[in-house]
Amino acid sequence: MNITVYLGARDPNHPTLTFAARELGAWIGANKHQLIYGGSHSGLMGVLAESTLMAGGRVTGVEPQFFIDAGFAYDEITELIVTKDMSERKAKMIELGDAFIAFPGGTGTLEEISEVISRICLRHLEAPCIVYNLDGYYEGLKELLKHMAEMGLASEDLLRTVTFAENLEEIKKALEDKLCR
Repeated sequence: MNITVYLGARDPNHPTLTFAARELGAWIGANKHQLIYGGSHSGLMGVLAESTLMAGGRVTGVEPQFFIDAGFAYDEITELIVTKDMSERKAKMIELGDAFIAFPGGTGTLEEISEVISRICLRHLEAPCIVYNLDGYYEGLKELLKHMAEMGLASEDLLRTVTFAENLEEIKKALEDKLCR
């Protein structure tokens, strides 16, 4: 399975995030899944890619040329796909993914998983969509999606489109459940 993971290229100031990225990458690699991610060697992206590789997994990075020019490419990954810009990058990461996970991240992560959620709601994409709510990181997003549905601005299906997982075990269960249907 190709698992697209959205996360930041910054170093967090909370060690739980680094541990969880390492744990997720090790699971992806050990289970012979392929990681699709943003292609950077820095921050949580680098931790995730490195742990996937160390566990024997394949890693495909999708990175716009301007990030490569700035020196962010991870040279050790299995494959690097270079895009002209962020829009092309997002489209390619969705095209390659069989399942999507939003790890705690910044505005870029939020933008990327929002597009996946929208495509699933529009029935332009059928895939597991998991928001890793580690230590309650995405509680605000969960409440916002619920509020959208309550206000009639989004379908009740919106809440069933996204799985909020609190830990790796819940991520594994969500992937198994959705892929076995």
